[in-house]
This record gives sequence, structure tokens and C-alpha cells, in this order.
Amino acid sequence: MLELAILGFLYDAPLHGYELRKRIAALTGHVRPVAESTLYPAIKRLEKAGLLARTTEPGAVAAPRHVLTLTEEGRKELLHRLAEPAQRDITDENRWFTVLAFLRHLPDPAAQAAVLRRRLAFLQEPASFFYDGDRPLAAEELDDPFRQGILTIARATSRAELTWLRATLDSLGG
Repeated sequence: MLELAILGFLYDAPLHGYELRKRIAALTGHVRPVAESTLYPAIKRLEKAGLLARTTEPGAVAAPRHVLTLTEEGRKELLHRLAEPAQRDITDENRWFTVLAFLRHLPDPAAQAAVLRRRLAFLQEPASFFYDGDRPLAAEELDDPFRQGILTIARATSRAELTWLRATLDSLGG
């Protein structure tokens, strides 16, 4: 998820590490805070793999600043990851939001629609956070008001996403 976010933000424009960190934090929010000890090793891995390049600019007041730029290989890698996201990127809501944040970079509406159809199929499968054996439980089947709340909120969120997915797929022709 972190590497995808790095590639996605750099697809738009070169960024300083600090600015990149702020944008990733805004996308992932409190769910997955981005520590420097996580971000900078990921940047180095991507740089070593030839997916991004680093240049140095003089600092306005302080030390020189490093600017990160996506290479052509980095652009190809981002498009590949967006066109063929791992199953976990489809099923995990936080990972899905990262894919969704950059899906516009895929130039082919059919490829975008294929990714959305995978998410749609996932959301249409019966699921719950709570089960009776293998059977998913609905909010109405629980006595615990807090677990009912979890399922009620999840159901409303899923309905909203399903509505959006169907409308977007229609607009993409797929």
C-alpha cells in the first residue's frame, strides 16, 4: 500500500520527501500513520529498483532538499499495480482506497472497469464480521448493540459503495 501511494503521488508531479509524507498521511489518515522509519526505506527500495529517481535542490533556508521523480519504469509499475491489484488490495478497505485514489491514472476505461468489477464482486459476497459457524450474522440477529452498530454501519457503507460502483461502471461502459 505504501509503495503504491508513493508511486501514485509521484505520477502526478515530483515531490520532496516531506511533501510526499504529508500527502500519504492525508490519504491514509489515522488508520495507517506514515513514520519516517517506514517511508524512507520504501523510497530507497523503489529507487534501488529503478522506479524513482532522486535529485538534489538547494534549500531555501536550510540544507539541500531531495526531490523524488517517477521514472518511466516507475510509471509502468504503477499502471501494472493498478490494472492488476492483488486480491488483498480489493478486499481490504484501506488498501482499496489507495488503489481507488490512483485508478484514474489507468488510461483505459475498460481496465478501470475491470478493477471496479472485482471490488463489486467482492462486496456482493455474503459477509459479516461475526459468524454462526460458517453463516454470516446480520445486525438484527445480534443482542449486542455495539456489534449491531458495527454491522449497521458496514451495511450502510457497503450499500453506498455498491451504488457508486454500479453508477461508475455504467459511466465507463462496463
